[in-house]
Amino acid sequence: MIRSYTEPRGPSPTRPLPNTGSAGKLMYPAMDQDVNQNLEGFNVTLFLTETVGITAVLLMAIWISVYRGGYAWTSSPDLEFNWHPLLMTIGMIFMYGNGILVYRVFRGRRKRKLKIGHAFIHLMVFVLAVIALQAVFDSHNLKVPPTPNLYSLHSWIGLIAVILFSCQWVSGLVSFLYPGLHVSLRASYLPVHTFFGIGGFLSSVTAALLGLLEKAHFSVQVYQDLPTEGLLVNFIGMAIVLFTVLVMFLVTTPRFRRLATTEDDLLLQEDSQHKMLLPHHWD
Repeated sequence: MIRSYTEPRGPSPTRPLPNTGSAGKLMYPAMDQDVNQNLEGFNVTLFLTETVGITAVLLMAIWISVYRGGYAWTSSPDLEFNWHPLLMTIGMIFMYGNGILVYRVFRGRRKRKLKIGHAFIHLMVFVLAVIALQAVFDSHNLKVPPTPNLYSLHSWIGLIAVILFSCQWVSGLVSFLYPGLHVSLRASYLPVHTFFGIGGFLSSVTAALLGLLEKAHFSVQVYQDLPTEGLLVNFIGMAIVLFTVLVMFLVTTPRFRRLATTEDDLLLQEDSQHKMLLPHHWD
Protein backbone atom coordinates (compact mmCIF):
# COMPACT_ATOMS: atom_id res chain seq x y z
CA MET A 1 0.00 0.00 0.00
CA ILE A 2 1.41 3.39 -1.00
CA ARG A 3 2.07 5.70 1.94
CA SER A 4 1.55 9.42 1.84
CA TYR A 5 3.72 11.90 3.65
CA THR A 6 4.62 15.55 3.57
CA GLU A 7 8.17 16.37 2.56
CA PRO A 8 9.73 18.97 4.88
CA ARG A 9 10.60 22.29 3.31
CA GLY A 10 14.14 23.57 3.31
CA PRO A 11 17.36 21.77 4.24
CA SER A 12 16.94 19.06 6.82
CA PRO A 13 19.64 17.78 9.20
CA THR A 14 18.37 14.23 8.70
CA ARG A 15 19.16 14.30 4.99
CA PRO A 16 22.56 13.12 3.78
CA LEU A 17 25.03 15.90 3.13
CA PRO A 18 26.40 16.17 -0.42
CA ASN A 19 29.92 15.17 -1.30
CA THR A 20 32.16 18.01 -2.39
CA GLY A 21 35.15 17.89 -4.66
CA SER A 22 38.43 19.66 -4.18
CA ALA A 23 37.06 22.76 -5.94
CA GLY A 24 34.01 22.91 -3.66
CA LYS A 25 31.59 21.77 -6.38
CA LEU A 26 28.63 19.76 -5.11
CA MET A 27 28.60 16.16 -6.26
CA TYR A 28 25.00 14.98 -6.58
CA PRO A 29 23.86 11.46 -5.78
CA ALA A 30 21.65 9.67 -8.30
CA MET A 31 18.23 11.28 -7.99
CA ASP A 32 16.41 9.56 -10.88
CA GLN A 33 14.07 7.74 -8.54
CA ASP A 34 10.40 7.79 -7.61
CA VAL A 35 9.24 9.58 -4.48
CA ASN A 36 6.94 7.50 -2.30
CA GLN A 37 3.57 9.25 -2.15
CA ASN A 38 -0.10 8.58 -2.70
CA LEU A 39 -0.68 8.79 -6.45
CA GLU A 40 -3.81 6.68 -6.66
CA GLY A 41 -5.68 7.52 -9.86
CA PHE A 42 -2.86 9.59 -11.33
CA ASN A 43 -1.84 7.19 -14.11
CA VAL A 44 -5.42 6.54 -15.19
CA THR A 45 -6.20 10.26 -15.29
CA LEU A 46 -2.98 10.98 -17.17
CA PHE A 47 -3.80 8.30 -19.74
CA LEU A 48 -7.27 9.79 -20.26
CA THR A 49 -5.75 13.26 -20.56
CA GLU A 50 -3.28 12.23 -23.25
CA THR A 51 -5.90 10.19 -25.10
CA VAL A 52 -8.36 13.09 -25.20
CA GLY A 53 -5.62 15.57 -26.19
CA ILE A 54 -4.40 13.40 -29.06
CA THR A 55 -8.03 12.87 -30.13
CA ALA A 56 -8.56 16.64 -30.30
CA VAL A 57 -5.48 17.04 -32.52
CA LEU A 58 -6.52 14.15 -34.81
CA LEU A 59 -10.08 15.43 -35.15
CA MET A 60 -8.75 18.87 -36.04
CA ALA A 61 -6.48 17.37 -38.71
CA ILE A 62 -9.37 15.31 -40.12
CA TRP A 63 -11.68 18.33 -40.22
CA ILE A 64 -9.16 20.42 -42.13
CA SER A 65 -8.10 17.63 -44.50
CA VAL A 66 -11.56 16.31 -45.33
CA TYR A 67 -13.82 19.36 -45.11
CA ARG A 68 -11.57 22.44 -45.44
CA GLY A 69 -9.46 21.43 -48.47
CA GLY A 70 -6.14 20.58 -46.82
CA TYR A 71 -3.05 22.76 -46.51
CA ALA A 72 -0.95 25.14 -48.58
CA TRP A 73 1.24 28.17 -48.01
CA THR A 74 1.20 31.61 -49.65
CA SER A 75 0.11 30.22 -53.04
CA SER A 76 -3.40 29.73 -51.64
CA PRO A 77 -4.36 32.09 -48.79
CA ASP A 78 -7.52 30.16 -47.91
CA LEU A 79 -5.61 26.91 -47.51
CA GLU A 80 -2.72 28.62 -45.77
CA PHE A 81 -5.16 29.65 -43.06
CA ASN A 82 -5.76 25.97 -42.28
CA TRP A 83 -2.33 25.71 -40.68
CA HIS A 84 -3.49 28.16 -38.02
CA PRO A 85 -6.08 26.03 -36.16
CA LEU A 86 -4.00 22.85 -36.49
CA LEU A 87 -0.73 24.31 -35.20
CA MET A 88 -2.47 26.22 -32.43
CA THR A 89 -4.23 23.05 -31.29
CA ILE A 90 -0.95 21.13 -31.28
CA GLY A 91 1.07 23.90 -29.66
CA MET A 92 -1.02 26.22 -27.51
CA ILE A 93 -3.40 23.47 -26.35
CA PHE A 94 -1.85 19.98 -26.37
CA MET A 95 1.85 20.80 -25.88
CA TYR A 96 1.15 23.73 -23.56
CA GLY A 97 -0.93 21.44 -21.32
CA ASN A 98 1.75 18.77 -21.33
CA GLY A 99 4.43 21.33 -20.55
CA ILE A 100 2.49 22.28 -17.44
CA LEU A 101 2.35 18.61 -16.40
CA VAL A 102 6.10 17.92 -16.74
CA TYR A 103 6.79 18.28 -13.02
CA ARG A 104 4.02 15.82 -12.14
CA VAL A 105 4.55 13.23 -14.86
CA PHE A 106 8.33 12.99 -14.33
CA ARG A 107 8.31 13.73 -10.60
CA GLY A 108 11.21 11.33 -9.91
CA ARG A 109 13.66 13.04 -12.27
CA ARG A 110 16.31 15.58 -11.42
CA LYS A 111 14.97 19.10 -10.94
CA ARG A 112 17.41 20.50 -13.52
CA LYS A 113 16.20 18.02 -16.14
CA LEU A 114 12.60 18.98 -15.44
CA LYS A 115 13.36 22.69 -15.77
CA ILE A 116 15.12 22.16 -19.10
CA GLY A 117 12.35 19.89 -20.38
CA HIS A 118 9.67 22.36 -19.29
CA ALA A 119 11.46 25.23 -21.05
CA PHE A 120 12.15 23.19 -24.22
CA ILE A 121 8.52 22.09 -24.63
CA HIS A 122 7.35 25.66 -24.27
CA LEU A 123 9.98 26.85 -26.73
CA MET A 124 8.50 24.44 -29.28
CA VAL A 125 5.04 25.81 -28.45
CA PHE A 126 6.30 29.33 -29.17
CA VAL A 127 7.71 28.27 -32.55
CA LEU A 128 4.42 26.64 -33.57
CA ALA A 129 2.46 29.68 -32.40
CA VAL A 130 4.63 32.03 -34.50
CA ILE A 131 4.10 29.87 -37.61
CA ALA A 132 0.36 29.72 -36.91
CA LEU A 133 0.15 33.50 -36.55
CA GLN A 134 2.12 33.99 -39.75
CA ALA A 135 -0.33 31.70 -41.54
CA VAL A 136 -3.41 33.59 -40.40
CA PHE A 137 -1.96 37.05 -41.14
CA ASP A 138 -0.85 35.91 -44.61
CA SER A 139 -4.25 34.41 -45.33
CA HIS A 140 -5.87 37.76 -44.53
CA ASN A 141 -3.33 40.07 -46.16
CA LEU A 142 -2.89 38.11 -49.40
CA LYS A 143 -6.58 37.92 -50.21
CA VAL A 144 -8.05 40.18 -52.88
CA PRO A 145 -9.38 42.32 -51.33
CA PRO A 146 -7.53 41.82 -48.01
CA THR A 147 -9.42 40.71 -44.92
CA PRO A 148 -9.08 42.98 -41.84
CA ASN A 149 -6.88 41.65 -39.01
CA LEU A 150 -7.52 41.56 -35.28
CA TYR A 151 -11.15 42.64 -35.28
CA SER A 152 -12.78 39.65 -33.56
CA LEU A 153 -12.90 38.66 -29.89
CA HIS A 154 -11.15 35.42 -30.86
CA SER A 155 -8.18 37.33 -32.29
CA TRP A 156 -7.93 39.64 -29.27
CA ILE A 157 -7.94 36.84 -26.69
CA GLY A 158 -5.67 34.69 -28.86
CA LEU A 159 -3.08 37.44 -29.23
CA ILE A 160 -3.20 38.14 -25.49
CA ALA A 161 -2.64 34.43 -24.82
CA VAL A 162 0.42 34.30 -27.10
CA ILE A 163 1.91 37.49 -25.63
CA LEU A 164 1.30 36.26 -22.08
CA PHE A 165 2.84 32.90 -22.95
CA SER A 166 5.91 34.56 -24.46
CA CYS A 167 6.43 36.78 -21.41
CA GLN A 168 6.03 33.74 -19.19
CA TRP A 169 8.69 31.83 -21.11
CA VAL A 170 11.23 34.64 -20.95
CA SER A 171 10.62 35.43 -17.29
CA GLY A 172 10.71 31.74 -16.38
CA LEU A 173 13.98 31.27 -18.22
CA VAL A 174 15.56 34.20 -16.40
CA SER A 175 14.13 33.25 -13.02
CA PHE A 176 14.73 29.50 -12.92
CA LEU A 177 17.50 28.69 -15.41
CA TYR A 178 19.70 31.78 -15.34
CA PRO A 179 22.48 30.77 -12.91
CA GLY A 180 23.04 34.13 -11.21
CA LEU A 181 19.50 34.84 -9.98
CA HIS A 182 19.17 34.78 -6.21
CA VAL A 183 17.24 31.90 -4.65
CA SER A 184 14.88 34.20 -2.74
CA LEU A 185 13.83 35.88 -5.99
CA ARG A 186 13.05 32.52 -7.55
CA ALA A 187 10.93 31.54 -4.56
CA SER A 188 9.05 34.84 -4.66
CA TYR A 189 8.33 34.61 -8.38
CA LEU A 190 7.28 30.93 -8.46
CA PRO A 191 3.60 31.49 -7.42
CA VAL A 192 3.32 34.30 -9.97
CA HIS A 193 4.81 32.10 -12.69
CA THR A 194 2.41 29.27 -11.82
CA PHE A 195 -0.66 31.53 -11.75
CA PHE A 196 0.01 33.23 -15.08
CA GLY A 197 1.09 29.95 -16.66
CA ILE A 198 -2.31 28.46 -15.92
CA GLY A 199 -3.97 31.73 -16.91
CA GLY A 200 -2.21 31.68 -20.27
CA PHE A 201 -3.29 28.09 -20.86
CA LEU A 202 -6.93 28.88 -20.09
CA SER A 203 -6.73 31.95 -22.34
CA SER A 204 -5.49 29.74 -25.17
CA VAL A 205 -8.36 27.33 -24.66
CA THR A 206 -10.88 30.20 -24.64
CA ALA A 207 -9.43 31.58 -27.87
CA ALA A 208 -9.53 28.13 -29.49
CA LEU A 209 -13.21 27.64 -28.65
CA LEU A 210 -14.10 31.11 -29.92
CA GLY A 211 -12.13 30.43 -33.10
CA LEU A 212 -13.94 27.13 -33.69
CA LEU A 213 -17.31 28.82 -33.27
CA GLU A 214 -16.33 31.69 -35.54
CA LYS A 215 -15.04 29.39 -38.29
CA ALA A 216 -18.09 27.15 -38.04
CA HIS A 217 -20.48 30.06 -38.54
CA PHE A 218 -18.42 31.41 -41.45
CA SER A 219 -17.74 28.13 -43.27
CA VAL A 220 -20.09 25.31 -42.29
CA GLN A 221 -23.22 25.22 -44.44
CA VAL A 222 -26.47 25.22 -42.44
CA TYR A 223 -24.57 24.82 -39.21
CA GLN A 224 -27.82 25.17 -37.30
CA ASP A 225 -28.99 21.87 -38.81
CA LEU A 226 -25.93 20.06 -37.38
CA PRO A 227 -24.48 18.51 -40.56
CA THR A 228 -21.61 16.04 -40.26
CA GLU A 229 -19.02 18.81 -40.41
CA GLY A 230 -20.85 20.74 -37.71
CA LEU A 231 -20.91 17.71 -35.45
CA LEU A 232 -17.19 17.22 -36.03
CA VAL A 233 -16.46 20.83 -35.06
CA ASN A 234 -18.54 20.41 -31.89
CA PHE A 235 -16.69 17.23 -30.96
CA ILE A 236 -13.36 19.02 -31.42
CA GLY A 237 -14.52 21.70 -29.01
CA MET A 238 -15.72 19.13 -26.49
CA ALA A 239 -12.40 17.28 -26.69
CA ILE A 240 -10.50 20.52 -26.03
CA VAL A 241 -12.72 21.29 -23.03
CA LEU A 242 -12.32 17.79 -21.58
CA PHE A 243 -8.54 17.88 -22.09
CA THR A 244 -8.43 21.22 -20.26
CA VAL A 245 -10.51 19.90 -17.35
CA LEU A 246 -8.26 16.86 -16.97
CA VAL A 247 -5.06 18.94 -17.12
CA MET A 248 -6.42 21.31 -14.48
CA PHE A 249 -7.41 18.39 -12.27
CA LEU A 250 -3.89 16.95 -12.41
CA VAL A 251 -2.34 20.37 -11.77
CA THR A 252 -4.57 21.45 -8.89
CA THR A 253 -4.86 18.17 -6.95
CA PRO A 254 -2.53 18.63 -3.94
CA ARG A 255 -1.52 14.97 -3.58
CA PHE A 256 -0.28 14.92 -7.19
CA ARG A 257 2.25 17.66 -6.53
CA ARG A 258 5.92 16.86 -6.93
CA LEU A 259 7.39 16.57 -3.44
CA ALA A 260 10.69 18.20 -2.62
CA THR A 261 13.70 15.88 -2.82
CA THR A 262 17.20 15.93 -1.40
CA GLU A 263 18.48 17.23 -4.71
CA ASP A 264 16.31 20.34 -4.39
CA ASP A 265 18.16 21.22 -1.19
CA LEU A 266 21.48 20.51 -2.89
CA LEU A 267 20.59 22.85 -5.74
CA LEU A 268 19.77 25.60 -3.27
CA GLN A 269 23.08 25.03 -1.51
CA GLU A 270 24.97 25.10 -4.81
CA ASP A 271 23.23 28.34 -5.77
CA SER A 272 24.21 29.86 -2.44
CA GLN A 273 27.83 28.77 -2.90
CA HIS A 274 27.77 30.16 -6.44
CA LYS A 275 26.59 33.54 -5.16
CA MET A 276 29.29 33.56 -2.46
CA LEU A 277 31.99 32.86 -5.06
CA LEU A 278 30.91 35.76 -7.28
CA PRO A 279 33.18 38.85 -7.03
CA HIS A 280 31.84 41.63 -4.81
CA HIS A 281 31.88 45.22 -5.98
CA TRP A 282 32.14 47.73 -3.19
CA ASP A 283 31.06 51.34 -3.58
